[in-house]
Amino acid sequence: MTPHSSKDPLHGVTLEMIVNALVARYGWVELSKLININCFKNDPSVKSSLKFLRRTPWARAEVEALYLDSLDEPDTQNSADSNFNPWTQGH
Repeated sequence: MTPHSSKDPLHGVTLEMIVNALVARYGWVELSKLININCFKNDPSVKSSLKFLRRTPWARAEVEALYLDSLDEPDTQNSADSNFNPWTQGH
């Protein structure tokens, strides 16, 4: 193990990367059902979501937890967009 490596699965992953990956996987509608916060329901955007999540620790924790849970689940959502998988980066 190198001195800069980390066992934290979120090490090196930005909040923006997490939000983009979750939106790509679930879409805003499903995401708002999974995590009940207004920034996912009312005129959602990555920018507004990031602003809210950076100021709201409990919401950020829920988003990070969903992201971590999603890493272990196969993608069963929209197969129409199967060319882009943020977890395998297109593989």
